[in-house]
Amino acid sequence: MSGVTLEARRRRYAAEITRRCGIDHERVEAAFAVTPRENFLTPPPWVIFAPGGLFKDETNDPAELYQDVLVVVDRARGINNGQPSLHAAWMAALDPQPGETVLHIGAGTGYYTAILAQLVRGGRVHAYEIEADLAGIARGNLAALDWVTVHAVSAVGITLPAADVIYVNASASAPDMAWLEALKPGGRLIFPWQAVGQRGGVALQVTRIAAGYRAAAIMEVAFIPCVGAMSDPTSGAPASARDVMETRSIWLTQERRPDDSAIAVYDQVWLSSQAI
Repeated sequence: MSGVTLEARRRRYAAEITRRCGIDHERVEAAFAVTPRENFLTPPPWVIFAPGGLFKDETNDPAELYQDVLVVVDRARGINNGQPSLHAAWMAALDPQPGETVLHIGAGTGYYTAILAQLVRGGRVHAYEIEADLAGIARGNLAALDWVTVHAVSAVGITLPAADVIYVNASASAPDMAWLEALKPGGRLIFPWQAVGQRGGVALQVTRIAAGYRAAAIMEVAFIPCVGAMSDPTSGAPASARDVMETRSIWLTQERRPDDSAIAVYDQVWLSSQAI
């Protein structure tokens, strides 16, 4: 499509990925439309592929990035820049608002961090990336966005800033206590739940309300594991993705002991099929 500008391709791409995931969210579409994907990756050439690895192409042309494809970030470590339509769906579900504070855990080289930053202009974004080299690339990529701070550390088991939105891009067998504690009242968390040793799982959306943590599974997903956030249940059989699809709430074991509604019980938290 010679003669079509990158800006026009981005607009078309943003409209296509939001249609593909079935959302109608003008701000999410606009944030994808104004964020140059090529500026928030590793340098070209880029290897792009469809979910499931149905094809792989190598390209130096940034126009090729404006498809619903993943981009290899580090082949040896299995790290990629995830599928745009999935992230559009997640962002629409959490609906980050201008002025809010977002924690992006597993930020990679910063593309989805940059889109989150567009959604919360006037607020703050803290991006956490455990791989020091990728954090360094993200810091450079995001330098022009002065409301974004990149932290080259794990976001597991540490004190985190109070947040309206926590956006986790690596799989965990249970939400880390630090994530739950950082949520402000009304705060929203999304993370990929995945059992130890499994290749896929489900995205759990969690909202902090006065009574506790309301939860719902929104889609099947597959992510690389979050270092430090993968463990087997401390009691009962390991849960399956099908089991976890029934999650309706998450409880702290110190506040409520597991009961017959328990789906999976971990050291500090447990998943329940009981709604709150």
